[in-house]
Formats: sequence, C-alpha cells, structure tokens
Amino acid sequence: MRSTFMGLEIAKRGMNTQQGALYTTGHNIANANTPGYTRQRVNFVQTQPYPAASMNRPQIPGQMGTGVEAGSIQRVRESFLDLQYRNENNKLGYWESRATALSKMEDIMNEPSENGLSAVMGEFWQSLQDLSVHPEDEGARKVVLQRGQAVADTFHYLSDSLNGIKKDYGAQVDASVKEINSLLEQIANVNKQIGEIEPHGYLPNDLYDERDRLVDELSQYINIEVERKDSGGNPSPLAEGLYEIKLVNNDGSKSTLVSKSNFGKISDTGVKDGNPESISTLEVIDSEGNSKSITVPDFSQGKLRGLMEAYGYEDNGGSKGIYIEMLNDLDKMATAFANAFNAQHREGHILDKNNSPSAKGSDFFTINSGERPAKGLILAIKNTNEIAASADGTSGNGKNAIELAGIQGEATPELGNATINSFYEGMIGKLGVDALQANRLTANSAVLRQSVDERKQSVSSVALDEEMTNMIKFQHAYNAAARNITVVDEMLDKIINGMGTVGR
Repeated sequence: MRSTFMGLEIAKRGMNTQQGALYTTGHNIANANTPGYTRQRVNFVQTQPYPAASMNRPQIPGQMGTGVEAGSIQRVRESFLDLQYRNENNKLGYWESRATALSKMEDIMNEPSENGLSAVMGEFWQSLQDLSVHPEDEGARKVVLQRGQAVADTFHYLSDSLNGIKKDYGAQVDASVKEINSLLEQIANVNKQIGEIEPHGYLPNDLYDERDRLVDELSQYINIEVERKDSGGNPSPLAEGLYEIKLVNNDGSKSTLVSKSNFGKISDTGVKDGNPESISTLEVIDSEGNSKSITVPDFSQGKLRGLMEAYGYEDNGGSKGIYIEMLNDLDKMATAFANAFNAQHREGHILDKNNSPSAKGSDFFTINSGERPAKGLILAIKNTNEIAASADGTSGNGKNAIELAGIQGEATPELGNATINSFYEGMIGKLGVDALQANRLTANSAVLRQSVDERKQSVSSVALDEEMTNMIKFQHAYNAAARNITVVDEMLDKIINGMGTVGR
C-alpha cells in the first residue's frame, strides 16, 4: 500500500528540482558576459520507483514513479572543439607574432619610397654622374659629399632601428616566458582546488571554466597536449578530473609541465637587454624538477617560437632569425659597398687646381672597428678636393667619377657576384614575400580559429533567449508542482476532516 502522503512528497521534489533549475538559469544569465563561462544545465533524474523489487512488496499493479531530483549540474561543453580551438590558437599565435615582426621591419626599411636606402643610394650615384660632367665644380663636389653622408646616415638609421626592435623582441620573449610560467602555476592551483572538491562527488563547474580559460590562453604561446587524470575518492561519473599538461616538441618528444598540483617552468632566456645576441637553447623544467634543453628549431609552434625567431636563435652553429638575418645582410651590403667604392676611388686622382698631375685618392668610406659595419660606416674624407673624380690626374677629367657611379651595376664577390643594387632588391623582395606569406597564414589561421570558436560558442555560450524560455518553462513546472500540493492537500482534508462524520 502506498503512503497517503506520497503525492505531497512527489510534488515537493518537483518544486525543489524546478527551483534548482531556475537558480541555474539565473546563474547562466548573470554570467552571460563572463569570459570563459560555459552555460550549465540541471540533469533531471527520476527517483527510485515504488515499490522496490522484494519479497514483501505490496501487491499493486506495478511500480509507481516517486518524482524527480536534480541528478547533477553539468557544463554544456564539447572537448573535441576545445582541442580544435587550442590547435588553431597555437598556429595563430605563431603566425601573428611573425607577421607583426615582419610588418615592423617593412616599416623600418620603407621600400619602395623616396626616403628608403634605395632612393638615397640612387641620389648618390646620380651625384657622381653629375660630377663626371663638371669635375672641377665645387658645388657638384659638395653634393657628392653630402649624399655620401646621407648614405652612411641611412645605414646607421636602419641598423639602429632594426637593433632597437630586436631588443624589444628580446623583452617580449622574456615577458612571454614569465606569462607562460604564471599560467602553469595558476592551472596547477586550480587543479589543486578541483582535486579537493571532486572526490566528494561534486562538479566544480566554475573551476572547470577557469581552468579551461587558462589552458586556452596557454595554447597561444606553446603547443600543448592535455590529458585528464582521475582525482580519486568518490567522484561523480561526470567529473572531468585533473589536467596533465605536456609541452609537445616538433620531434614528438614531450615534457610534463603540469601534473595535478605540481608545475614546471621555462627558464629565463636572459635576452631582455639584448644579451645574448641570439637564443641557443631553452631550458624546460618539468613538473618533477627535471631539466631538458630544447633548441629553438625543435621548439613547438606558438607565439613564443614566433617571438624567438624574430629575436634570433642558434641553429647548426650559425645565427638565424628575422632581424638577425636582415642585420647581417645589411652589414654585408655596407661592407661590400664600402670596399668596392674605396677600391675604385683609390684608382682615381684628387683635384689639383693647378691643373698638374695630382695624387691618387684614398678611402672614401671607412668602418669603425667594434661596431656592426652598417652602424660603423662613416665618411672618411671631409674636403671636396679629396674626391678622386679624375682618372688621369688632370682636373678636367671626370672618368673615374663615371667608374664610381658604375659600381652599382658591377658584380661583387662579397655578395655572391650580385650587384649592390640587385642584392638590396633581393633583401627587400625576400622581406616582401615572407611578410605576404605570414599575413596570408595569419588571416587563414584567424578564420579557422574563429570558425571553431563560433561552433564552440554555439554549444557552450549563454543564449539569453534560450535561458528566458527555460525560465518560463521551469516557472510553469514549479507552479504546477505547487498546484499539485494544493490538490493533494484538499484530498487529505476530505479524508481527515470529511470522512467518518455521518450522523453527527
């Protein structure tokens, strides 16, 4: 025989469960704009039917339902989309940092333009051709000196600017390493909190959200692999466990950076102030304190690698990197230009106003020792008479000035038999191609990440219209359960107060 008050208990359970669902809906609405929040839902579960299968069960037609309860409050999230998002986020971090580095370099080189090195050198060559027509003209000689100084100043500017941006990237590398280490520590701390709650059967959904937000942010810097580990105790079947995060290298090797509440770190690179000039290896200390050296080419893709490639790194005994390679090419060009120009200048003769055979010319440019060639290039002569425009020593001869102007088109062994102009054009051309590729892949990665993010948001984000609909649904269910109590109360009132009064 079922209890007389069974209907009241069913209705009470219904009210409590619908009330819990309303509270969860309110929590979703309140966090609609909270970064990283995942909407939650109450999983309604039927309570155990009456009677249970046993020898002394009452003889009634069959089992009767006893109501509903909130089995769990679960996040609505799809782990596969998380994996896709982190992969695309990692690629975007790499290409975005690379594209930014190349874009800054394009701004510095400023080619093609009227103010770039190409235009300044073009004016210098033109001044030499003008001098060949009027080799005795003081004005033409001053123009040559001024434009020669402009060439040296432009090399200085480019070298200083590239070095300045390179040092900035050194600071960014160090800042990124600190940010990565901070994220690892935060994830380990959240892991610890989750590990203290899950064994009791609860689902710490808000902590799950915070942990996933931190992992998503970490995935932008380095390539990671996330594994779930049981937290122990008596967890809910829906418990997500503790994250074990591993750094994945290009060769497939892995280093565990977070394991439960333990966390490792990436050691300081020491390049904040431009020392060393390039990064040889990166020290990765795992969650157990073991250290492993990883070279930059073997390092995983991500924003950190993009920044290190911009700053410069050691590879097979040489230095590579976006800014190092451009600085090296600029130095090579400055050295070849100065050597070729000086060699031809020494073949000519300086101006003798007495129209008698004059002395041969000396070096037109020199490079200060102890500095990069592009930075140390200076004008060696200060007097206009020292310009060796003559080929035979007579003041009216300007043949050597023509030869000096023709250096721009001569093959130079120091540049791989390329001319000075073609070598510089090759530098700028490569920069343009690399920047175009980086921008294209950045755009592609951004589109792919956005696509995955939209799918993820369609599953996990709070839709206010849907939540309002749920609110109305749960409210009606709550009201219906309350009405059920009223009906059962009226029935009980009839039994208690209305029966057995016949004849009174």
